[in-house]
Amino acid sequence: MRVQVVEYNDSWKDAFQVEAASIQRVFGSLLLALHHIGSTSVPGLRAKPIIDMLGEVSDIRLVDSLRTGMQSLGYEVMGEFGIPGRRYFRKGGDNRTHHLHVFEHTNGAEVQRHLAFRDYLIAHPEQARRYSELKSELVAKFPDDWDAYSLGKDDFIKNMEQDALRWYSGRNGSV
Repeated sequence: MRVQVVEYNDSWKDAFQVEAASIQRVFGSLLLALHHIGSTSVPGLRAKPIIDMLGEVSDIRLVDSLRTGMQSLGYEVMGEFGIPGRRYFRKGGDNRTHHLHVFEHTNGAEVQRHLAFRDYLIAHPEQARRYSELKSELVAKFPDDWDAYSLGKDDFIKNMEQDALRWYSGRNGSV
């Protein structure tokens, strides 16, 4: 499967809103918040054209009972998928369009990690530009190797994530 990174598209905000409404109908009152995260949530940032979302729920165990509802929206139900305490859903098969990461609201570290990274990139356009350039370089180098593309971003993301968490903590008084 070919690695695809494209220029930022303003329609990603609308795509998130449309999908969020569908997810809200399935989750009902269990869903406390739904956030647009990942590169498609950062204006100007090149991204895989996949809408990443983070849901906060009151009880993570109850999410498992939503399997049929999420499948009716076209999602694959992936369980924890390598991150304890998470429920992960993906939509679109080989032409993926959406990812949904769900955490219990008490799992503040995971929620803050994602929100801090997004907000840091929005507030620091030079860092977003550097990240965008790295993505372009990696796509040119590994056009057919998702693993190599992802691995190539790993150190950059981990370092920026630490900067983002420090920045976020300073703004919000906690990490």
